[in-house]
Amino acid sequence: MNSKITISQYVESVKNGDFTVEEFSLQILENINKFEKKLHSYISINDDIIKQAKMIDLKIKSQEKLGQCMGVPISIKDNICIHGIKTTCGSKLLKNFIAPYDATVISKLKKEDAIFVGKTNMDEFAMGSTTEFSAYGLSRNPWNVDYVPGGSSGGSAVSVSSSESLCSLGSDTGGSIRNPASFCSVVGLKPTYGLISRFGLISYANSMEQIGPMTKTVKDAAFLLNIIAGIDSKDNTTVYNNNENYLSNLDIDLKNKKIGIISEMMGKDADKKVLNATYEAISKFEELGAKCDFISFNTVNYALAAYYIITSAEAGSNLARFDNVIYGGFKLDANGYDFNTYISKIRKNFGKEVIRRMIIGGFIPSSGYVGRYFIKALKIKSKLIMELNKILNNFDVVLSPTVPVMPFKFGEKQDSLSMYLIDLNTVLSNLTGTPAISIPFKFDNGLPIGMQLMTKAMQEKLLLQFAYALEKITNINNIPSIN
Repeated sequence: MNSKITISQYVESVKNGDFTVEEFSLQILENINKFEKKLHSYISINDDIIKQAKMIDLKIKSQEKLGQCMGVPISIKDNICIHGIKTTCGSKLLKNFIAPYDATVISKLKKEDAIFVGKTNMDEFAMGSTTEFSAYGLSRNPWNVDYVPGGSSGGSAVSVSSSESLCSLGSDTGGSIRNPASFCSVVGLKPTYGLISRFGLISYANSMEQIGPMTKTVKDAAFLLNIIAGIDSKDNTTVYNNNENYLSNLDIDLKNKKIGIISEMMGKDADKKVLNATYEAISKFEELGAKCDFISFNTVNYALAAYYIITSAEAGSNLARFDNVIYGGFKLDANGYDFNTYISKIRKNFGKEVIRRMIIGGFIPSSGYVGRYFIKALKIKSKLIMELNKILNNFDVVLSPTVPVMPFKFGEKQDSLSMYLIDLNTVLSNLTGTPAISIPFKFDNGLPIGMQLMTKAMQEKLLLQFAYALEKITNINNIPSIN
C-alpha cells in the first residue's frame, strides 16, 4: 500500500476496483502489527474491522448505495464515545467504561460508511501536550521514537503519520490537535467553536474544546469537515454552517491577500529553528503574491495564564462526576467509608497532571479568589476576542509557528511551567473560538515543524484555501523513516 495515499485517492481506487476495502483494511492492520509495539498509538483496536470491510465490499458488489467514506479506516481519540466500545480517556478511572451511545460525529461517520480502526492513546482526560500522561503508556513520534509526538491527541497524530489509519478525529482544548499535528507532520484542524457537535466528547473544558480532523493532507481535512460539521439538537452550542462545501474551490489566487504575523508569537523564547522556518513560510506566501506584515498584539502575553485558569476551573467541575459510584471502574466496596474518604481514595487513581489541574480548579473559583483570578481571566478572554477580531478585519489570516519549540525527547521537560509554555501559540484560537490549522512545513534534523494559520470564526473555507496554497508550494516528503 502506498503510504502517501489520501482519502480521495482511496475512495477513487475503491470505486475503480484497484483494491477492495478488505485488502486495504488488512494493510492497515499489517502496519499496526508492524509498528504498534514501537509507537503505541492505540489504546484499543476494533476487532470487527475485517468483518465491516467485507460488508462494505458486499455493498459495492451488490451496487448498493454507499456513503462518501466507502470504508475509509479512521482512528478515534479515546475521549470520543463509540457505542459498545471502551472509552477510557487515557485514565485508569474509566478503564472499564463502555460507551452507551455514539457521539454525533461517530453517527455521521457511520452513516457515510467509515470503518473505525480503534481508539487512540491520549494524555489523561486530554490534559497534556506530549501524550506522556496516559495511564496506558506513552506514544512515540514516528519520525524519531526517542521524541514525544505532542498531545493530547498524540495517538491520533501518530496513527495517521505512520499509516496505522488513513485519518483520525482528535479533540482540541488548547492545541491538542495542532500540537501533535505539528510534531508528527500531519494536518490538524481545530474548527470554530460550535461548528462540530461536542455531544459524546467526554468533557475537559466545555467552553473551549472542539473535535476536529487529523489527516495527511488539507483536502482530506476538508473532506472530513464536510461530514462532521453542522448543527446538532443534542448540542446547543452548535451553529448552522449553511451546508458549506469545504472541498470546493480550494485552489485560489493569493495575490494581494493579507497575512498578519503576531510578533508576540515569534518571541525570544521560541526555538531559532522554528523561527527560521516561519520566516521561510512567510517568504513562500510572498512568492504566491500575499502581503505579509508583522503586527503587535500585547494581550496575547496574558492568553496562556487566562487559558489555564479558565480550563482548570472547568476541569475541576467536569471531573467531579468521576466518583466510582456512577462513573469509575474500581472494585472498592463503599462500606466502612464516609463519602469524602471514599471519593478521596478513588481519586488517587487519577494521574498527577489531572490531580494538579483539579486542585487548581477547586482553588480558583473558591470564595476570596474568584475575583482575583477567574473573573480577570474571563475579562482577558473577552479582550482577546475583541482585539483579534480587529486584527482580522485588516488581515485574511494570521500566521505563526504552531509550536514555538522543536519536538523534544521524553523526560526533557520536567517542570509544569515549561510544559505549559508549549501551548503559547495555540491557546489563542480556543480562547477566541476561532478556527486554526497546523500544516506540515519542513524538517530540521529529521524532526517536523508545522505552521499555524488562524482566521475569523466560521471562515474555515478561507483557512483551508490558505493552508492548501502553502501545502502545494511546500511539497515535503511526509513518510516517516519507520515506514
